[in-house]
Amino acid sequence: MNPIVRKAVNSTRRGIPVLALSAVLGLGVSTSASADEADAKRLVKAMSEFLAAQQALSFNYDATLEVVTPEEQTLGLASSGKVVLNRPDKLRATRSGGFADVEMSFDGKTLTILGKNQNKYTQAEIPGSIAHLIDVMRDKYDRPLPAADLLLSNSYDVLMQDVEDIKDLGSGVVGGVECDSLAFRSKDVDWQIWIAHGDKPYPCRYVITSKRVPNGPSYSIQFSDWKAGKVVKTGTFEFKNTSKASKVDFADLKGTGDLPEHFTPGGSK
Repeated sequence: MNPIVRKAVNSTRRGIPVLALSAVLGLGVSTSASADEADAKRLVKAMSEFLAAQQALSFNYDATLEVVTPEEQTLGLASSGKVVLNRPDKLRATRSGGFADVEMSFDGKTLTILGKNQNKYTQAEIPGSIAHLIDVMRDKYDRPLPAADLLLSNSYDVLMQDVEDIKDLGSGVVGGVECDSLAFRSKDVDWQIWIAHGDKPYPCRYVITSKRVPNGPSYSIQFSDWKAGKVVKTGTFEFKNTSKASKVDFADLKGTGDLPEHFTPGGSK
């Protein structure tokens, strides 16, 4: 039987050993941590301003999207890729997830999505900024870009919207980089971010956990090889059909989404 999944953009802590869980619960977190909350906000704002100030950015990423079956089994779908952007309106992103090998390019006017594994592509006219592209991809095409919230020039405002609880968890290490570890709660999601120490406060890891889907599935993304400014090799953002791929309608470009084709969001085939 094909798995049937409820798609969730967001990890559960099931499986933590009892002794470890007891230790965590016993530690507790002070509820009178207003200074820590202010510092956490300052760190997120510094990250947001640092990223927004960069004309050109590039990074590699490893991501895991969790989905939950009707049998309440949590499944993780892993992918890797690279993102290159040149503000205000140029972006290129790749994603390889085993079942999909996708490259997306945007030159300020035209969005192109190329399914490399099937050598087909589709295009849509979406003139405007990167922020506009992010909105259209999420709302119209249900194809959110990797780490989209962090790529916006006003990412601090977007991230902090409806936040109800903030915790500064101190230092952590991600990919060998020492980071500030911060946790936030809102009505619908919990999210945690690790921000690199130093004068380049780029995000090292970002996790969003759903509170609206049973078992709390998550979306996590870990970053590496951040580059900014003149060292970024942007190349061209205009699509060049070097592989002589066939052009198809957007709806006919199968196998390039976040889920394998045999997964059915919210129902059965």
